[in-house]
Amino acid sequence: MVVEICNIIATRGARLSAAGILGILKKLGKDTKSEVEGQKNVIAMDGGLYEHYTEYSKCLENTLKELVGEDISESIIIEHFNDGSGVGAALLAASHSQYLDA
Repeated sequence: MVVEICNIIATRGARLSAAGILGILKKLGKDTKSEVEGQKNVIAMDGGLYEHYTEYSKCLENTLKELVGEDISESIIIEHFNDGSGVGAALLAASHSQYLDA
């Protein structure tokens, strides 16, 4: 029973994460077929849940494929990236420092 509850919670989390990723893709205009053939959109995922719990990663990828469609999902790649939060924080700090100089 505990395993089943964990699977339900992980599935819900993966589906919510896929919806959030789709929202970001829509905001960037990357939710449609690319004008440049072969252009890929890579999403870097960090965290133990995505890395070690294969049901979560499969559900996230399948849900994203379901939301954007089969042809567009071929241009979206989700990769595990260690220490992604540290790199993201560094990029955010670097971009914010440009605005302080202006």
